[in-house]
Amino acid sequence: MFKKICKIAITTTAIIGAMSAFAADTLTLDPNHTYVLWQINHFGFSTQAGKWYANGTLTLDKEKPENSKVNATIQVSNMITGLPELDKHLSGKLFFDTAQFPTATFTSSKVEMTGKKTAKVYGTLTLHGVSRPIALDVTLNQVATNPINDKETYGFTAKTIVKRSDFDMNTLLPGLSDTVEININAEAAKA
Repeated sequence: MFKKICKIAITTTAIIGAMSAFAADTLTLDPNHTYVLWQINHFGFSTQAGKWYANGTLTLDKEKPENSKVNATIQVSNMITGLPELDKHLSGKLFFDTAQFPTATFTSSKVEMTGKKTAKVYGTLTLHGVSRPIALDVTLNQVATNPINDKETYGFTAKTIVKRSDFDMNTLLPGLSDTVEININAEAAKA
């Protein structure tokens, strides 16, 4: 009986060890090098842009990338357009209303590999108090040791297009475009 219990314990330990060898890595998004850049057509005259820096985590399964997950948060009032008065205006009730909706979040629900270094990442974007499904076209740029901190770092870019009206942001439509281009750059490493 004792031998049987020992055999079960050894087998269980081996299985757990094998599982952890293939376990996904949890990475932290570098808040100094992870940002969301948005661009919008301004009455046909020009394309205006702004950005936010983001925080979050990436659970990366190297063996089965389709099991990977991402959760990201931005503080909407920390918008950077290069014009402080415009930042205040966009943070107000006519646009993002950051007093009522201070954060925006993205939580992935599915990863579909489209190539060796590309994927479609589906998830939910919550912005301005509204949650909508979106899909990101993601590219893995590089995996290497970062010369600044000596950590293995993963670099990604992603893009998508959203409509302001889907998030109840209708001010100045249609002159100020409903369509907003989103470009994301991210760096992630183990904490």
